[in-house]
Amino acid sequence: MRKAGLASLGFHFFDFRDTDKKQRRGLLSSLLCQLSDQSDSFYHILSHLYSTHRDGGQSPNDKALAQCLKDILGSPGQAPVYLILDALDECPNSSDTPTPREKVLMLVEDLVDLQLPNLRICLTSRPEVDIKAVLDPLKFRSISLHDQDGQKQDILDYIKSVVYSDPKTRKWRAEEKEYIIDVLSQKANGMCVTDKPMLYKAC
Repeated sequence: MRKAGLASLGFHFFDFRDTDKKQRRGLLSSLLCQLSDQSDSFYHILSHLYSTHRDGGQSPNDKALAQCLKDILGSPGQAPVYLILDALDECPNSSDTPTPREKVLMLVEDLVDLQLPNLRICLTSRPEVDIKAVLDPLKFRSISLHDQDGQKQDILDYIKSVVYSDPKTRKWRAEEKEYIIDVLSQKANGMCVTDKPMLYKAC
């Protein structure tokens, strides 16, 4: 749909290894850059933000970036805009007030409260208590993958593929491999490093 010009798409992964990618500012900057590249009207809105901040001589604050995103999303007559926010749980829940994660959740709340008919948000996260507390009351359709048989099978298949393909573990005896596979799959509890078992979708 995006390639055909029937929709716009913004994707952001909250990578715990990258400081910029796990902050609200990084999220806003990423979405604005992606969306402005897909629509002339979106580009002009971002260009206006640039010009009002001394043509790049002054850095806009988070509030200005968030308002720019809202202006883009609220543009009249636009095709649907899909925002995919992946791994929200990797956004820090530190001792800051508000925490980086709370700032992102407040932004999500603000976007949902706009009630824009062309906006679609898909958000993935582990089922952290603070995240569920904010998102569950919103008009989100949530799908929990935590205890799904398919999820457990995917984890088992992944562990097997690593154990049988890794140069180090390939040398192990068969019973050692089976023991490791059994222990890791049982202890995974529906979770592995690459997996985010809670999917939130705002329609």
